[in-house]
Amino acid sequence: MNQATDLYPAALAASYRMGFTVGEHSAGHMRRILRMFLTRWELDRLADPATLALTELVANVVRHVPDRRCSVLMLREPYGLRVEVADAVPGALIAKLAGPLDGSGRGLALVEAVTDRWGTAETAGGKTVWFECDA
Repeated sequence: MNQATDLYPAALAASYRMGFTVGEHSAGHMRRILRMFLTRWELDRLADPATLALTELVANVVRHVPDRRCSVLMLREPYGLRVEVADAVPGALIAKLAGPLDGSGRGLALVEAVTDRWGTAETAGGKTVWFECDA
């Protein structure tokens, strides 16, 4: 007889962390992971802004981190969701306004537009870019 059991360890009840070497198609896989946790945490309504913001942060890793390695942390917080993407390249990031004919440069401005808060933190081994979405 088959039984339905909780397939998630207790550690995944409020967070998920994984290291990745990302490529051009990695953002799609990460969006699916994030949507799965948002459903589990009953935060489905945050899926659109959170997946867009995560896509932009992953795209920055693909474009600007030579080895394309990063770690992603997804946290269920009392107020909603926090996502962090950390890499080994130091330096703060700023959202800039791209010109109408620029082919890139809008990613962090999009993150700022669709999330409630975002920022960067320099670490001993690089930086962490994070965003938060309120439930």
